[in-house]
Amino acid sequence: MTADEQSMRRVTAIRNGTVIDHIPGGMVLQALQIFNVDGRHSNPISLVMNVPSRKLGTKDILKIEDRELTQEELDRLALIAPMASVSIIRNYSVAEKLSIQIGDEMINVAHCIYSNCISNAEREPLPHRLKVLKTSPMTLQCHYCGRIQNLDRLVNNLL
Repeated sequence: MTADEQSMRRVTAIRNGTVIDHIPGGMVLQALQIFNVDGRHSNPISLVMNVPSRKLGTKDILKIEDRELTQEELDRLALIAPMASVSIIRNYSVAEKLSIQIGDEMINVAHCIYSNCISNAEREPLPHRLKVLKTSPMTLQCHYCGRIQNLDRLVNNLL
């Protein structure tokens, strides 16, 4: 049995919902924040943290029961887990496999972390544009002010 198979067996199967695999180790809590999961008003959640992975060294796995992610949520997930694989589960079987698609730019996913950037001015209704400079590690630059974005702070600026 491979390390991936062993890690997947640490949590029971779900009937319906979403399984996100290959989240970089230690980042699953940020994924929960991205999906607005706070533990009080949520569907059942299973998470596995820091399991061995050949691709990432360590990875996290997240299972959210009775919820299918939207494309907007996948776009936000790309901020912290651009290599994640997403499976939509229906009746205990994988119904769809989705992958994170990252282009040269992320539009209206998050706004610039710098408060004095023109994109944050209410009187300037501009689309929020972040250039993707690198995907590993994820490096984003504001299209308007040109400043590199801190991903930890950017997760708090999601649209």
